[in-house]
Amino acid sequence: MKVLGIETSCDETGVAVYDTQAGLRAHAVYSQIELHAQYGGVVPELASRDHVRKLLPLIRQTLAESNMTVAEIEGVAYTSGPGLVGALLVGAGVARSLAWALDVPAIGVHHMEGHLLAPLLDDGPEARERGRPEPPFVALLVSGGHTQLVAVDAIGTYRLLGETLDDAAGEAFDKTAKLMGLPYPGGPQLAALAEHGRPGAFKFARPMTDRPGLDFSFSGLKTQVLLAWQNSDQSDATRADIARGFEDAVVDTLAIKCERALEASGCDTLIVAGGVGANRRLRAKLAAMAARRGGRVSFPPMALCTDNGAMIAFAGALRLQAGQYDDASVRVTPRWDMASLPAV
Repeated sequence: MKVLGIETSCDETGVAVYDTQAGLRAHAVYSQIELHAQYGGVVPELASRDHVRKLLPLIRQTLAESNMTVAEIEGVAYTSGPGLVGALLVGAGVARSLAWALDVPAIGVHHMEGHLLAPLLDDGPEARERGRPEPPFVALLVSGGHTQLVAVDAIGTYRLLGETLDDAAGEAFDKTAKLMGLPYPGGPQLAALAEHGRPGAFKFARPMTDRPGLDFSFSGLKTQVLLAWQNSDQSDATRADIARGFEDAVVDTLAIKCERALEASGCDTLIVAGGVGANRRLRAKLAAMAARRGGRVSFPPMALCTDNGAMIAFAGALRLQAGQYDDASVRVTPRWDMASLPAV
């Protein structure tokens, strides 16, 4: 089954074609970073308008790269939530119209389920050697909008183990970068700067690791960094040292909670997905933790860590193959609990 995937939940326009026989045929992502940089963050109305401008050309481009015509599409998957309502409606409207015109089934995909399943798209050497991870496993969903630990009993059967009580990890990266004067988007800038910082020069707390439970909190850590920055000489070297101290604190916190989640669930496989899953230090820390436990950790390919159409096409294909599809209504769900999804 050849499925067209469309992602427009925030500030990336993503399109992909996934073939259940041949795998990922092609995918393309257009980022709106330059558009929103002058405002220091995503402006929802501008995001929606840019999706309108870019989505159809990106669909044509992706189909061409797949060596497919529109008539060969056998199903359409699109992000229907969570996300910005206007941006979601652009993708949903195009997807539903295309499915109706072609008389093929369409399904709205949960954005975070797309991220959760993205590591299963990896076709690298380890994946070929060890095979695709199979449930049950624990998933760490870590991005600018979410930080969650989820027990995956089966595809479509999810239990929330813990989540952030305030800022998501990616949001904390962005806000911390901004308070130290780094340009938008701050998270990747801060991570790059941390590569030049001295380990241990600044030591920040590992929030909520001194108590039981699997929830996260990063707002206090952000405040610690602000105070350290304000009381420092604010030189370039100090900025790099603080960035390293902050990154180490976030990475250690995530690793500690992931290990607790694996122990609590009795699983030995960890899946990591979301934009922060591209962080080099986090990948190394979790890989070392998994190796020490004799378990396994799987990440998406780097190109599929941030929002993309490939994860939506793949998640949608699994559900369409299982006979699940939506009616012809154009509906989106800006707030959507993943635990409410039907099993596949």
